[in-house]
Amino acid sequence: MLAILKKEFNGFLNSLIAYIVIAVFLVAIGMFMWVFPESSVLEYGFADMQTLFSMAPWLFLFLIPAITMRTFAEEKREGTIELLLTKPISDLQLILGKYFAALLLALFALLPTLLYYYSVYELGNPQGNIDSAAVVGSYLGLIFLAGVFCAIGVFASSVSSNQIISFVIAVFLCYIIYTGFDLIASIPMWGSYGYMISQLGISYHYSAISKGLVDSRDVLYFISVIAIMLLATTLVLKSRKW
Repeated sequence: MLAILKKEFNGFLNSLIAYIVIAVFLVAIGMFMWVFPESSVLEYGFADMQTLFSMAPWLFLFLIPAITMRTFAEEKREGTIELLLTKPISDLQLILGKYFAALLLALFALLPTLLYYYSVYELGNPQGNIDSAAVVGSYLGLIFLAGVFCAIGVFASSVSSNQIISFVIAVFLCYIIYTGFDLIASIPMWGSYGYMISQLGISYHYSAISKGLVDSRDVLYFISVIAIMLLATTLVLKSRKW
C-alpha cells in the first residue's frame, strides 16, 4: 500500500494538476478572505475565519474530484489496471494507496491556510481574540470532508475509463451528499422527518464539528461514509473478475 501511495503522490507532484489545484484553492480562498468586500475579514470587523470554512467545502467540491478523476480512470484508459490487479497486493490495499495519496495532496493544499489563522490572530483586538477551539474544530471538519470527497472521487474514477465522466460523477455525488439532503429535507411534505433527513448529509455534521465540539457521532458519520465509498470501489474492481 505504501508503495502505491508513494507512486501516486509522486505522480500528482510530477503533473501540473497538483500545482493548479493548490494554486486555485489558495488564490480563491485568499480573495474571499482578504479582497472581496462582501466576505473580507478586514471589512467584516471580526477576528474569525468563517469565510475560509464556509467557502472551502464548495471549492473542495470541484477541486478534489479534479485530483481523483485520474486515479483509476487513467489506469483503465492506458490498460495498466489489469497489471496492477495482478500484483501481490489486495484490491483494498490498491484502493487505500490511491485514496491516501489523493487525501494527502488535499491536506497539503490546506497547510498554507494556517498563515491566515496567524494573520487573523495577530489582527485581533486584543491580539489573539479568536475562537481557537472553533478553528481547530473547523479544520478537523475540513479534514474529514476532504476524506469523504476523496473517497467519493476514487469511487467515481473506478466506474469509468473517461476522466471527464469520472469528474462529473464525483462532483454530482459530492454535491448530493454535502448539501443535497438539506434541500430534500426542506420540502414541507416531510414534516418532522425533515430534520432526520438533514442528518444524512455532510453539511449537518460539518457545521456541528465546526463549532469546536467534537462529537463521536459526527466522527463516526464521516468514517462510515468513507468506508462505504471505499467498499463500493472494492466491489467495482472485483466486478471485473466476475
